[in-house]
Amino acid sequence: MSRSFIRFTALAAMALLTSACAAPEPWVKPYERERLADPLMQFARTALTEKHREHVHLVREGARGATGVQGGGCGCN
Repeated sequence: MSRSFIRFTALAAMALLTSACAAPEPWVKPYERERLADPLMQFARTALTEKHREHVHLVREGARGATGVQGGGCGCN
């Protein structure tokens, strides 16, 4: 075996090992994550019930959380 062959093999192995450390592309797109979320991991059984409960809380308390909901205590959005 020649020295150049050993050097080439070592460089190829190092390139292969360092490419494994690169950040992979996401398998799931951001807009697909909602459909793939496991329902067992949610606090509420139905999303509609939780959304209604949050709306009632925002209307009655007149508070705004960090949920991105706009509007005040009057119930209008």
